[in-house]
Amino acid sequence: MAISLNNLRPAKGANRKNKRVGRGMGSGHGKTSTRGYKGQKSRSGTSIRPGFEGGQMPLHRRLPKRGFTNIFRKEYAVVNLETLALFAAGDQVNPEVLKSRGIVKNLKDGIKILGTGELKHALHVSAHKFSKSAAEKIQQAGGVIEVISR
Repeated sequence: MAISLNNLRPAKGANRKNKRVGRGMGSGHGKTSTRGYKGQKSRSGTSIRPGFEGGQMPLHRRLPKRGFTNIFRKEYAVVNLETLALFAAGDQVNPEVLKSRGIVKNLKDGIKILGTGELKHALHVSAHKFSKSAAEKIQQAGGVIEVISR
């Protein structure tokens, strides 16, 4: 039998009836309504925040604080030369082209070209940063590098 919209069904055993609590002893979920006897979780209106360990010093406070986060850090999207080798000779390569072709997903603080791979033909590459090896390889192939300022 072919599957179509009018005969779609969930997998066998995928759907179960809701557990109805507090509906009498015969239901199996009567009296304490599956909450057990005493204690914080048996009471109504209780809420225990994430990480609470019953008054014990919680793990996130027991562990030492380490490190430092630089709020001024620049995060560049990186592109290797082996990726730029996919462009035809003489092409203009800039952030807009890289984004439109799906090579770079989001520009963040700019683009940095790294020197992994070889470049056989000349390209005009515009980016925010270049590694030394990438700049050398592009110029050796007869290409031009242009540093974009942010």
